[in-house]
Amino acid sequence: MKCPRCGNDEDKVVDSRAVRDGRAVRRRRECLHCEERYTTYEAVETQPVLVLKRSGERMAYHREKVIVGVTKACEKRPVSLEQIEIIVDRVERNLARAGRREVPSETIGLYVMEQLRDVDEVAYVRFASVYRSFQNIDEFFTLLNDLRSEDDTH
Repeated sequence: MKCPRCGNDEDKVVDSRAVRDGRAVRRRRECLHCEERYTTYEAVETQPVLVLKRSGERMAYHREKVIVGVTKACEKRPVSLEQIEIIVDRVERNLARAGRREVPSETIGLYVMEQLRDVDEVAYVRFASVYRSFQNIDEFFTLLNDLRSEDDTH
């Protein structure tokens, strides 16, 4: 691993720990030349997943896009970055379990909504309002009433 500061490729591992529910390893390294400390991640390489958009277009799946969408829904809510990472990890686990190389964007949206519902209802409603592209306020109220009904049964 090359040091990001000096470019030297000799380092030592100072600390290792499992992250992403054991699906990756985080390593703290120290450059043997300049003593800079930096972090690297090691994960199993997965098959690329294509996302089928509503328009019919196919695009490569990008974790960062899902993180941005969830982060926007959670803005000014008591949801930590660690919780957002866990949500996206669970979405990706669901994608891997499905075992499909092409996944409709609607499926990814549903996976995200499943996870958000359990973490923060306001973030769930925010995400759903964008994901479902509400055309009027009645559709919005239907979602809220459904959420309220589910809360009453639990």
